[in-house]
Amino acid sequence: MSEGETKLYDDRGQYLLAQKDGREIRDASWNACRVVLTTQRVVMIADEKHTVAIDALEQVNDRFDVNQAAAGEGSYTAVRTDETVYLVSVPEQDEFETALYKASLNNGILFVQHPAVEGGVVQSVEWTKAKVKISAEAINLAMADGQKVTIDRNDIGDVGTDERTIKGEERTVYEVEHTDAEGRSVETHVTGESHHTAVLGALLEEGVERHRANLDLSGTEKQVIMALHSGVSPFDLPEFVGMDVEKVEAIFDELVEYDVIEVERERTEVALTPQGRQAAGETIGDR
Repeated sequence: MSEGETKLYDDRGQYLLAQKDGREIRDASWNACRVVLTTQRVVMIADEKHTVAIDALEQVNDRFDVNQAAAGEGSYTAVRTDETVYLVSVPEQDEFETALYKASLNNGILFVQHPAVEGGVVQSVEWTKAKVKISAEAINLAMADGQKVTIDRNDIGDVGTDERTIKGEERTVYEVEHTDAEGRSVETHVTGESHHTAVLGALLEEGVERHRANLDLSGTEKQVIMALHSGVSPFDLPEFVGMDVEKVEAIFDELVEYDVIEVERERTEVALTPQGRQAAGETIGDR
């Protein structure tokens, strides 16, 4: 390894060369190899050594089922450069991918707007440089203005994309919906150099996929979800959406079953017993 290069992952696995010089290889097959990932390159060591420079990555983590051999493999990481695509399969795929995200993004400089949107309302905040650090749990952004923003990888609700001119350059912007430390729905907008955004997009989409489900929600259920998303308190929601309390609570129960919402605090429902009513009457009589 070169000076300053650090090993992040080393295990037995397999690779399939799915595209070379821009041409898909339809008869490609899997080859057993040793997979070594460092802060600078991915290396697949078999009879030959195949190397992909981290800075050359254009896309990672999507499916590239070039043939039946690829399609039959349940889990792999597609590593793309300009005209070449390697599929890499290892025993601990999530661990490998997190290491790949670290190699590509850790200590890189991104441009961040936070919060760009808060409670559904667009905020007037400037783009700020931020240093990024990836862990298995979170995307951590240390911003030049002193803010520290944490995006929990298990808490990414949605990711939108846009093309904008930022700092004089046309860039891909990722609009990441998540919750902040106070539990409010916010959007953090993130962009950077192309070799950063290529990998960042895969990381963010992986977070979305953890929660994506084919939900067949009714109109009233969607109305409740949007009200909650905009910051309406659950206690104020019946009046806000024009439904009685029992109907809203039934919808809550359904959404909990769908894993769309979670209960943070149970309300205690109480009713007076005959003895209690008697005690209340005595108290009123004493006044």
